Amino acid sequence: MIYGISVRFSKVIATAAVVLLMAQAQAISTAALTQGIPSLAPMLEQVTPAVVSIRVRKAMPTSGRGSEQAGRSFATGAGSGVIVNAAEGLIITNHHVVAGASRITVRLSDERTLEARLLGSDPSTDVALLQVEAEDLIEIAFADVSTVAVGDFVVAIGNPFDIGQTVTSGIISALGRAGINNDNYEDFIQTDAAINLGNSGGALVDMEGNLIGINTAIISGSGGSNGLGFAVPADMVASVMQHLKRDGEVRRGLLGVTIADATPDIVAALEIDVDHGAVVTSILPDSAAEKAGVQVSDVIVEIDGKEVHGSRALRNMVGLMLQNQQVELLLYRNGIRELVQARIGGSTGQAITGNSAVRSRNEFRGARLEDIDGNNQYVNQGVEIVSLSKEGDAWAAGLREGDVIVEVNRRSIADLEAFDKATSVSSVDSRRSISALTVIREGRRLLMFL
Repeated sequence: MIYGISVRFSKVIATAAVVLLMAQAQAISTAALTQGIPSLAPMLEQVTPAVVSIRVRKAMPTSGRGSEQAGRSFATGAGSGVIVNAAEGLIITNHHVVAGASRITVRLSDERTLEARLLGSDPSTDVALLQVEAEDLIEIAFADVSTVAVGDFVVAIGNPFDIGQTVTSGIISALGRAGINNDNYEDFIQTDAAINLGNSGGALVDMEGNLIGINTAIISGSGGSNGLGFAVPADMVASVMQHLKRDGEVRRGLLGVTIADATPDIVAALEIDVDHGAVVTSILPDSAAEKAGVQVSDVIVEIDGKEVHGSRALRNMVGLMLQNQQVELLLYRNGIRELVQARIGGSTGQAITGNSAVRSRNEFRGARLEDIDGNNQYVNQGVEIVSLSKEGDAWAAGLREGDVIVEVNRRSIADLEAFDKATSVSSVDSRRSISALTVIREGRRLLMFL
């Protein structure tokens, strides 16, 4: 009896050992044995020539008189980039690496130094596209990001602290990370592979050497790696790259809805049988959604056959579509499956916090605004709330139709343009801003926080 248990136990151990060895073998590149020892060197030998070091020079204003540079000095910076098209000399990097640069140089792994031209840049995804003229470039292939999973082994390649090309390894820690800067379009891949200052714009690759993301950010109190690195996924990079190559900017699409996640509680309240999607909470007048017949309480679950996993996913998908692009929306209305055709509209391209998809100039967190007319008996300047959604943040804060906003953070605002500037979120502050609004309601002055 004891012998039989021992035999069975030994078989279990042996089977487990085989499974473990198979898993380890799958995690190593097909040509990853060097003298019988597991190694990433063969894969990296093929990939690292596609990762470049970038140096930028930026003009900086000076306050002193009689400067040799006629009132201007220069600052330098460093980052990384990835060659994605060798024939055309196209290099992807981060927007923040090259923003404001007066000169950009690229250094290849073979020590060649090239002047680079900025084709376009998109601050909302932190992606920029450069072009160089050179022969014998090596490019990197894009991975199918839909197959990437938490726990996959990855390698980060870049130029940390401008010391030269460096390789670090780790795993994918999480997918779909957002909230680092709510003013942007975010769907980050998180990794514990060491990423430091200067790695920005470098490559995050899988064990086959395919590009799964562009390293873009870290969370760190010291400025060094704490195992919290973030990369823009390759599918988003590819979409942005198409825009930048064609237009030099991302001319974002707009559906014209405010949305919320289809949480279990909301799904239960709407009495529909879905496990993902984005719930339409309001619709902008004359928008693509209104023209297509989309209605409040519709739950959008797919766009052109691609599943919509929440409000942020919908915003990201629509924001990277072409203006005037015809799309098919799969949605549930009153529990019934519906297919709706829509033509994507245009927007300013700015994403915002809260449950709004995209902010138009006269919309603020669920409230629709207009410049005050000359017939108001209480005030002669400001912006009036002409309508608002009861599901929006403005309603929850206590704002009502007919209210006139006359100050933002104790500063007077005369019209929509002034209001828009006063309520814009700073690009350097990743936290959601809170605005103190001074409101005139039937002659009474109120202070509200939103």
